[in-house]
Amino acid sequence: MNARAAVVYVALALLAAAALVDPDSARADSSPPRARVGGGTFTTVLPPAKDIKATTVRAFEMDRVPVTNADFARFVAAHPEWRRDRVARVFADAGYLSHWPAPDAPAAGRGRQPVTHVSWFAANAYCESQGARLPTWYEWEMVGAASADKADARADPAWRQSILDWYAKPAAQQLPDVGRNAPNFYGIRDVHGLIWEWVLDLGSMMVSADNREQGDPSVSRFCGSGALSFEEKENYAMLMRIATLSSMQASYSSSTMGFRCAADAGGGP
Repeated sequence: MNARAAVVYVALALLAAAALVDPDSARADSSPPRARVGGGTFTTVLPPAKDIKATTVRAFEMDRVPVTNADFARFVAAHPEWRRDRVARVFADAGYLSHWPAPDAPAAGRGRQPVTHVSWFAANAYCESQGARLPTWYEWEMVGAASADKADARADPAWRQSILDWYAKPAAQQLPDVGRNAPNFYGIRDVHGLIWEWVLDLGSMMVSADNREQGDPSVSRFCGSGALSFEEKENYAMLMRIATLSSMQASYSSSTMGFRCAADAGGGP
């Protein structure tokens, strides 16, 4: 074997060894971990405040895929106060990371699955450790309105139906790995069809059974006849997202609630 061939052989061996060390660390593709979303003005499904139906979102970045079990395990290793057996109950309920067989690690082969059973507090702490934050509802809604080739596909009946079809499917015993769904217009995957996701402004997602409170512009409400105040009423899938978030508290965890991170983006709108 000549010297050049030996160098190539060693390099390939090192790459193979790295893959064996942490097979769950590879992302769905070779793109940067976050995609840039240019921002802009759009009509939200939330009730209008003071008769203003449009909202403006500044440019931001969002994770291309949800945070995985492997990602969160590395966070827990670096921040042991977020281990299942150490976390304060004010920050996470009894179901927190209950699907992990150990307090600090998921089951073998589950590293690429989206992490669930995490509270809002834990998700926010993870994002802060990455120099980021949870996305706001408006940021998530803007990304969630995109199809593969349109920034806003909410007027497309076929696209809306494809999302509704997910709700009709029975829940799988195991969640699929992240990154298997095709990227949307922004290059972001798994926005629909995998899990629910925490948002930064959870406190504004409130449920009220009293329709007389629908005139209060300070909160977002979704309950019974209160849904009549929502824009884009035909966008049932997005309204279901709001309903789910409105039922959660920051310390709650769920087998279907995960998250991804976002960050402000420079360079204007």
